[in-house]
Amino acid sequence: MSDDFDLLETNSNEKTEKVDVNWGKAIDTMKSKLSQEDDPEVRQKILNATLDDVVHMAEKDRTTLLDAIKDLTDYQDEVGIIFEKFSALNPTEQKVIDDAQKALERAKIELEDAQAKPDTWWNNLWGRKSKIKKAEDALKTAEKVRAGADNKAKAMFQERIESADVQTLLSELSYKSQAAVTRLKNREVEIKEVEEKLKDAIVEASKNHTKALEKKKEVEAKLEEQYALLKQARQELEDIADKQSAEYAEAIGKVTQLEQKVEELEGLKNAYTTLAASKDSFVHKHNLTIKVLTSLRSNLQTHRAKLKSDTEERLKYYDGYVVALKARTDQEFAAILEHLGVKTDEHIGETLASMHTASAKARQDMMDNIPVHEKVMQGVYSSYAEALQEIRAKDGEIQKNFAERYGIDMKEIFEDYYNADANQPSGDDGEPEGKPKPEANDDDLLS
Repeated sequence: MSDDFDLLETNSNEKTEKVDVNWGKAIDTMKSKLSQEDDPEVRQKILNATLDDVVHMAEKDRTTLLDAIKDLTDYQDEVGIIFEKFSALNPTEQKVIDDAQKALERAKIELEDAQAKPDTWWNNLWGRKSKIKKAEDALKTAEKVRAGADNKAKAMFQERIESADVQTLLSELSYKSQAAVTRLKNREVEIKEVEEKLKDAIVEASKNHTKALEKKKEVEAKLEEQYALLKQARQELEDIADKQSAEYAEAIGKVTQLEQKVEELEGLKNAYTTLAASKDSFVHKHNLTIKVLTSLRSNLQTHRAKLKSDTEERLKYYDGYVVALKARTDQEFAAILEHLGVKTDEHIGETLASMHTASAKARQDMMDNIPVHEKVMQGVYSSYAEALQEIRAKDGEIQKNFAERYGIDMKEIFEDYYNADANQPSGDDGEPEGKPKPEANDDDLLS
């Protein structure tokens, strides 16, 4: 079987990054929220589902994911996980951190360069100390900016995912899972290293326990020898009759010296006894700790293996979910287009049909209106002829009036107006029709 499939592999030679953990309540909050997601009406929802229902369900998925991502991000702070190592930052967010880090490194180099200048009166004259002070201030500013860069990037990240779609949130969740796999593996390496140190400690403690017991035996042997000498010295002291003699004083001194030696040996015996007991105790303590750590490491391996494998499968699963959402949208879009197409066909058909019937009705109206038009025009012409007759009669009276009053024959003046109608009476029966009109001259006032 290929080594690539070894999900439990732990390589202690890889560089690890240790993180101080400050446990909080964030994980309990997340577990509580997840436990509230159980819905007894799920089956009914599936049975009665429509495409519109899917929209609301997908939005609920998005909201749940968004809340989970926020909680995970907060949990990172709770347990001391570095934010930018556990979230998929976009280029803009990552640039905030990178720029702050580069500025901090530049500030450190500039301070080192300023401090590297020899402390001579000449360099001080040219502002060595002021340059160092300026570089120190710049470094403090850069450190503040770098310290706030993570929070700034985090705020930008949180703002971005507020309106993110399901696909972006699923990608973020997958990224966090992959980062967690690395974190779990690093923790396994750390535990393994501690286990090895504890194993060495057990060996060392066992050796010291044995040495302590050996020393204790040596001290007990010396102690028995000193006890015998002390007993003999005390007996010799009792046998001296003259308590004021030099011999008695010398005997007291010998007893005192032996008692002191016995006391020292008793102290050593107690020390080695205590040391042996302590080392024996730590052997058991270290052994228990190793068992606990091994159990934890085994559990971490199980979680890491499952999380790594499941994340790989989950990525495919998420891809299917996202494609399904897109397909649902495309299906709805196609349905809308089909609906619009049908409605458009109906409207165009209705317009064409109306156009045909309107055209046919217009033709009928045109045919029906011809007699009416002729009748109207007949009335127009009749009224025109009647009016013209009245005008001619009036003209005749005017001619007669002018002839009587001024001796002027008005026929010549008005005759031109009636040449187009020779059959119409002129109003002067005594004058022959068709008489030529006299030529006009310069004195003709009507020319």
